[in-house]
Amino acid sequence: MTGPRTAVRRTARSRARAAAIAAFVVLAATVPAAAGASGTQKVDVTLPYACLFPSGKHAAEVRISASLPERVATGEPIEPEDVTTDVTLPAAAVADLTKLGAAEARAATRLTVGVTQGEAGAEATWRGDSASTALPAEGALTLTATGDVPTVTGRSTGRLTMKAQDFSLDLALTKADGGAADPATVTVDCALADDAPDQGRLAAVAVGDDGGDPGTPSGSPSGSPSGTPSSSGTPGPTEEDPEGGKDGKGGRDGRDAKDNVAPKVDAPGGAAPRAAAPTCKYDEKYPAGPMSLNSYLTGYSNVNKLDGAALIPPFCALITQGEPEFVFFPDFSGATITQHSTGDLYNGQRRQTPPFEATFLTFDFTPTTATMVLEQAGPMTIDSHGTTDFVFTSTDTYVRAPLVLRVTSLKVNGTRLDVGSKCRTKSSLTSPEPEPAKFPGDHLILHGRGEQVTGEPATGYLLLSGGPMTGKVTVPAFTGCGTADGENLDRLLTASVSGPDNYVKQMQGQTCYVSADELNPDECTDDAQPLKVPVAER
Repeated sequence: MTGPRTAVRRTARSRARAAAIAAFVVLAATVPAAAGASGTQKVDVTLPYACLFPSGKHAAEVRISASLPERVATGEPIEPEDVTTDVTLPAAAVADLTKLGAAEARAATRLTVGVTQGEAGAEATWRGDSASTALPAEGALTLTATGDVPTVTGRSTGRLTMKAQDFSLDLALTKADGGAADPATVTVDCALADDAPDQGRLAAVAVGDDGGDPGTPSGSPSGSPSGTPSSSGTPGPTEEDPEGGKDGKGGRDGRDAKDNVAPKVDAPGGAAPRAAAPTCKYDEKYPAGPMSLNSYLTGYSNVNKLDGAALIPPFCALITQGEPEFVFFPDFSGATITQHSTGDLYNGQRRQTPPFEATFLTFDFTPTTATMVLEQAGPMTIDSHGTTDFVFTSTDTYVRAPLVLRVTSLKVNGTRLDVGSKCRTKSSLTSPEPEPAKFPGDHLILHGRGEQVTGEPATGYLLLSGGPMTGKVTVPAFTGCGTADGENLDRLLTASVSGPDNYVKQMQGQTCYVSADELNPDECTDDAQPLKVPVAER
């Protein structure tokens, strides 16, 4: 399918081919890779880091590659594309992970990128996820992470420079039998080495007509052209001359520092605006109780068969928080905490997500769009287990929800392919259940781990503050797809999508405690809806 196609009579075979194409979009949203074009600069930089592992500090290498425009208009977002982070861990660090019983590791990476324009600055976080990779018996381990990154918008003319700063990775560890290692997750924090080439400089983008040539920053330490960033590094700005400008103030026309406005950093795909979020409010069908919370969630779901991921836009959950139970240690030095809560998806008084679309478009396929809904088919439970010494608290939370995936429509190249009104998975999406006797039946499981030092913000996931939750899900076979006088699409959808071990990552936003005597303005709107709408992260 590389050339033009002539119109032909729609035979059963051609209908089946169209249906097969359509089947690929269910739970998958992919975009063709952009071809390199004039005006695009390639970033390929390898930087040394010092990383703190369980056994101590080890050197690691982080290779960062991306595509960026060479020049943009003032106010035009700069969107990094094809961002890849390769993290090479030394043999000593791999041995640390092996000692924990791990046979495989999956990394979630976070690279802090400093963004400067003139004397104004901001920070962006480039996040990525790697595939699960077997730990070598000896030698180093390289994990390759990809994901969405924020756009950056220069607020004035002049060169905008990006530098790599701190780097962290969360390693999810699994044993040879597929179970979680102990601990299941190790967080590794890394600092850029002092001898990093050009202080971690990644790239510079000219903004506006007088943005200058990003490849030749005047006043750089060597005074020589930098060319395209590479693994050997490029000349970068100095502390006295942040942007390498002619006047030492980052501008090319002698602008005063007060004329510089900090670059704007937007979340991947743009921050989720409240206008794009559905209503998330208790009503006569779902009246609020004394322990009622509400919150928005959003995230991605991988489909292994398609090597892609579907974005599930923000949706609402209504939560009834359970009373925490404390069991104190004999010496009263701390306690264990358990809490059982329940919840419901909510969309117009229905226990489901709003309809969402996924579009599949790649080099040799017709553009196809599927509209889908996740429907709750039973009770949703939220169980938290933690320990505290009254200063530091760590908590593991498991969300269990029976969810059926329903496909409401398919379009192939703009033409509707009738799936009928009953197209859905035969049963709930399922995850491996560690306690099947206690939690029988088919359901999805998401796990989040959170930590908090008293008086400081929580990190990771906690029910009240939200955060990332992850899991693996099996997509069951499809049924009821098609019409009596049309084609039966069950097998096509099942063959294209259904299968095990699909990675899921959901982001829960800060909850709103709707029953408080006075709503917290940092958490709730005036009409008792969640104030914060999270952005999906890979």
